[in-house]
Amino acid sequence: MINLSKRSASKELLDEPGIPFEDIRLNMKELNTINSLLGGHSITIDGIKKLLANIPGSQPVSICEIGCGGGDNLQAIETYCKKNNIQAVFIGIDIKKECIDFARQQYPSLPATWIVSDYLQAAFRNQKPDIIFSSLFCHHFTEPELVDMLNWMKTNSKTGFFINDLERNRFAYYSIKLLTRFFSKSYLVKNDAPVSVTRGFTKKEWQLLFQLAGINQYELNWKWAFRHLAVYKHE
Repeated sequence: MINLSKRSASKELLDEPGIPFEDIRLNMKELNTINSLLGGHSITIDGIKKLLANIPGSQPVSICEIGCGGGDNLQAIETYCKKNNIQAVFIGIDIKKECIDFARQQYPSLPATWIVSDYLQAAFRNQKPDIIFSSLFCHHFTEPELVDMLNWMKTNSKTGFFINDLERNRFAYYSIKLLTRFFSKSYLVKNDAPVSVTRGFTKKEWQLLFQLAGINQYELNWKWAFRHLAVYKHE
């Protein structure tokens, strides 16, 4: 039985260079399905709701996702905003050009600015976005890198930021390994989905990361299926 007492240092295949576009395309599509079926998008919407309450309704809300992948989270947020008469514009940042290319193809009508860049090097031309968030992004990084990320999200957001990411859990590991073995056609998903769980976080680990970043006022909640939602609001 796998030992999940500590975060794994294993890298996901998607983090490697030179992956064919069609393989990334299939990976993005299947991840969107997984996010939809296992409640990932609904957790993202929960994070948006918590921060929207602190934004006046007179101007369009600017929402930025770092590590945006194929843009599915931003599309889910736009659908929510339209249903609730909320004006919103979006920024999607990803270091992989293939992911941004896929996002542009997949959601041509989404009012989004797409940026191919390391998020740390991304420059906001006019002003900071109201909300910055990440979903299934943090587990790709080391603890020191995550402390820097928390501070970057705090510094570059006007209203606040939130994080939606995986809990490191044995049941989650074996469940996703089994599900992807039988239902996935993507070798990236079959390999990376279980690996991503081994790189997930416990509640205590999140608390330590926020402490190391010097961020004391935040909200941290466990969400089904085996995720944490961390929300920070500027005072």
